[in-house]
Amino acid sequence: MERTEVPEGYKWRTSDVFASDEAWEEAFAALEGSVDFAKYRGTLNTAENILTYFKAEEEFTLKFLKIYLYAFLKHDEDVRNTKYASYLGRVMSLNTRLAAETSFSTPELTALSDETLNGFLKDARFKDYDYMLKRLIARKRYVLSEKEERILALSGEATDVANDVFEMLDNAELDLPSFEYEGKEVKLSHGMYSVVMSGKDREKRREVYEKYYSAYRRILGTLAVTYAGNVKKDIFYKEARGFDSCIGRAMFDEDVDRAVYDNLVSCVDKGTSVMHRYMEVRKKAMGLDEMYMYDIYPSLVEDAELKLSYEEAWELVLKGLSPLGEEYLSLLRKGRDEGWIDVSETEGKRSGAYSIGMYGCHPYVLLNYQRTTHDVFTIAHEMGHSLHSYYSNKTQPFVKSDYTIFVAEVASTVNEVLLLKYLLKTTEDKKLKKYLLNYFMDMVRTTLFRQTQFAEFEERAHAMAENGEPLNKDNLSALYLELNKKYYGPAVIHDDNIAIEWARIPHFYRSFYVYKYATGITAAICIANKILKEGEKAVTEYKKFLSGGCSTDPVSLLKLAGADLTREETFSAAMAEFKDALEQFEALE
Repeated sequence: MERTEVPEGYKWRTSDVFASDEAWEEAFAALEGSVDFAKYRGTLNTAENILTYFKAEEEFTLKFLKIYLYAFLKHDEDVRNTKYASYLGRVMSLNTRLAAETSFSTPELTALSDETLNGFLKDARFKDYDYMLKRLIARKRYVLSEKEERILALSGEATDVANDVFEMLDNAELDLPSFEYEGKEVKLSHGMYSVVMSGKDREKRREVYEKYYSAYRRILGTLAVTYAGNVKKDIFYKEARGFDSCIGRAMFDEDVDRAVYDNLVSCVDKGTSVMHRYMEVRKKAMGLDEMYMYDIYPSLVEDAELKLSYEEAWELVLKGLSPLGEEYLSLLRKGRDEGWIDVSETEGKRSGAYSIGMYGCHPYVLLNYQRTTHDVFTIAHEMGHSLHSYYSNKTQPFVKSDYTIFVAEVASTVNEVLLLKYLLKTTEDKKLKKYLLNYFMDMVRTTLFRQTQFAEFEERAHAMAENGEPLNKDNLSALYLELNKKYYGPAVIHDDNIAIEWARIPHFYRSFYVYKYATGITAAICIANKILKEGEKAVTEYKKFLSGGCSTDPVSLLKLAGADLTREETFSAAMAEFKDALEQFEALE
């Protein structure tokens, strides 16, 4: 489908950011001409001068985010459009220039004594900056000289090339073939791959699975070099700043204790036996002598899929999220009706789904909606992101508004868990209940187990490179295959295709992001159960988290909503829910 065929009500409203491309060009030119931060160099030694600098940087950044948002949205409408690719490139070049011009600020601030910086924390004028100052004090040992900081800032655009290359390969130049589907010749896409993998036709699943991975295999060497380049970027910054490891740097940057990651991996490792049992149950239920990875996606309960129109899906989402209260529901309707969402899959459009929220503008959501249960839940998921952004932006000052990646998946997954529990509670149909239990197990499989598998792959791939071992298509595939066997067990045949799955995961270009999906669902299960049990009191506490932005460290923010990730019991409870769902499913046989 071409974008011109999509009804206007199914498209996001970029005019809320800029009325036209011409308006964007004017704003970009004005902003580009206003970069003048060199005048502050050498002045960041008094409270008054520092506050003046902070305000100037904020004013510039707010304008920058607006031009970035417009370029980003227009680019993703059709990644083949070179005009908006150019817009985005110009914005990123301006960002590199800004980073270079302001690179003096952190060295100057960290050169101040702890006594001086702590004194600012007691000054009411620095109230909006208190958490930032605390982190600045903690970062002092990793900050370099002004000249070195400027070099690192200038390197930003060059070191992000690996991600740009992957996106171009994956979204525009991957040679995916056509195939016959429901009597028609259709072009294989990322969206269609997901649809077929969830379908009942096993031979069609096998065919598409082979064709999909064959396309990646043809460029596997290039993808290996691309991913290795991304890892080398991480090592460069780790070494430059003096961190012990890449994952250590990533977790320090988010103010998260390494114990949280270790708790996750430890608890999931203990739970792989339940995953292996689930794979055995799946194999038996499907009546298979041999089960491949293309067999793990279809529902074990046929003809119970929620094949809803977009409008019907929305009505279900609103019912499922009703425990969050009328204020929350009214914001959901606002997003649906007022141009926040781009709904349909079209030629050249970026694949997948996401929400992006920028201070000073409402959030935006990209979907590629299909009539599947997964896509119904995707609406709830992405709107969870959007309302997290909405509440944080509304409540916090700009400098504290942008919540960290660590908590980014919590609100979205709370919505999914609430929707699922609503469906399980309200259905009396045994078949549908089995289907939903199966859906929940697959949700935990993909969000808790699978993302932890990805996290282990990232950690080990980085460790290999840090130890001087080259990353190539053979050892990356061998590592991935080893982990796939560990997580899914002997009930599944682990073939050469699944060994190269690493090559198609876009999140690997945002290093050490994926484990946060796993901690996210862990926290979300805890929070959702608390909301259902305690009602309005828990919703009020949850909204404190949603409104928290980055006003303190993310683990403390989650504690406000009742999810303590410093305790192993929190992770064990999530694993217990998976086991309980499996036992309920088996009991309904």
